[in-house]
Amino acid sequence: MAQNNRLLIKVPASTANLGPGFDSMGLALNLYLTLEVEKSERWEFYSSNQELAELPNGEQHFIAQVALGAANKYGKELPPFRVQLESEIPLARGLGSSASAIVAGIELANLGCGLNLTKEDKLLLATELEGHPDNVGASIYGGLVVGCYQQNEVDMLTFTNLPIEVVVAIPNETLLTKDSRGVLPDSFSRSEAIQASSTANLLVAALLSENWALAGKMMECDRFHQPYRRPLIPFYQDVETAAKKNGAFGTALSGAGPTVICFTEQGKGKKLAQSLQQSFSEMAIKLLEIDYYGSIVEDCKEQYLLQRKKLV
Repeated sequence: MAQNNRLLIKVPASTANLGPGFDSMGLALNLYLTLEVEKSERWEFYSSNQELAELPNGEQHFIAQVALGAANKYGKELPPFRVQLESEIPLARGLGSSASAIVAGIELANLGCGLNLTKEDKLLLATELEGHPDNVGASIYGGLVVGCYQQNEVDMLTFTNLPIEVVVAIPNETLLTKDSRGVLPDSFSRSEAIQASSTANLLVAALLSENWALAGKMMECDRFHQPYRRPLIPFYQDVETAAKKNGAFGTALSGAGPTVICFTEQGKGKKLAQSLQQSFSEMAIKLLEIDYYGSIVEDCKEQYLLQRKKLV
């Protein structure tokens, strides 16, 4: 990377679980964490987003720590960077804000040290840090991902061109993942595990065969986490009921919550979003698209010239 060359790292948000796909299914969404980076004499992070500006700065910033750790893992010394940081992904709302930051840090180490990491390399690094591959996998690959992390290996499949739209209901309240995980049981009986895993298996089959009614049913039949987390989110039932009345075939907690994600067939999302906004004016209701590209690194100068060309 040239000394004065500015690069843009862009990482999509993600929703995880989709109901019963606990810690194994993820979907990339078109909300983005963006970093405009250039080499500097010291680590610096700037943001016009007040929430991001209040985070630890310098080398102690979470993204810098991830980047330095990734470089160290490969025996490299990462030079400091000046980072202009912006994000459309709300923090602690179940839309993969921490996963996107992990992926951004790995991308920064990759370009700063010339590591030439493959997507598979990035996925393993990110999964080791996150503990599961669903959010980070979606942010790296884009689309719908189904993955498994065991014995220090990640196996993952990705799926694109899903004819669905999503609407998210984002409350003002935050819910930390560690708090949301604290209510989950430590173990399941064999019969409970069979029911839970069969529900997840059938959800994948229903999505890929475009059997939307069955997919929605399986989202509601989750036994892994939603029955335990829903009491933490008092508005969940109301959002679910309203969404199903207005065209959603399924609803689920987005990640650990508290955001609720609603799934519709293509073309029905706008009406759903409008109806939910009328019913839940205190929440941010967003109609989102699935991101099929995953994390990308672009040259800022090339992008600027391209935009100017379009305006001429």
